[in-house]
Amino acid sequence: MNRTLTLLRRIRFLTWFFIIGIFLSGVTAIPLITEVNWLVEITGASQLSPSAQPAWAAWLLKVQNSLNDTAIKYPFLFYGTDWLAFGHFVIALAFVGGLIDPVRNRWLFTFGMAACVMVIPFALIFGGIRGIPWWWRCVDCSFGVFGFVPVWLCRKWAVEVERKRGFEDEDPPPLKLRPAGKEADEGRLAKEAAR
Repeated sequence: MNRTLTLLRRIRFLTWFFIIGIFLSGVTAIPLITEVNWLVEITGASQLSPSAQPAWAAWLLKVQNSLNDTAIKYPFLFYGTDWLAFGHFVIALAFVGGLIDPVRNRWLFTFGMAACVMVIPFALIFGGIRGIPWWWRCVDCSFGVFGFVPVWLCRKWAVEVERKRGFEDEDPPPLKLRPAGKEADEGRLAKEAAR
């Protein structure tokens, strides 16, 4: 199989993986109370005696109580997490550019790498300021670490595709999401050969 096509398929797969991950992260910012209540029930955190509770169970119950209290007294504060979700959706949408033309839009992968790196100091600093337990800050940091890998690979492969196509000094043609057919491929190859 052609190396360029293989790289483009890999880029598409990992870009979709990244988009879906960001989208799902955004979705989870909306039903916070339902999610935490479900998590408390599944883990049995509320069934443990207070003297024998592990740190994770005590933290989970504290979060549950805080969210339920906030929902009763200050429900408008959840509008902030709705906007957090919206931000995730917009960022996920931006990465569609990486699906359409990963070579021309490889800056998105660089942006994604920078954003993933910034997760770590942000989680450590602001998590500490807000009293988030150390172990939970590490969970938050893991999103940056695991998110970095696919966008780094996409950027690396997009650069390789660019070199293989010989477009280092000019803009490449846009990449279609679906093959346009044999005639379109032959026309594109003829144009590339004429250069």
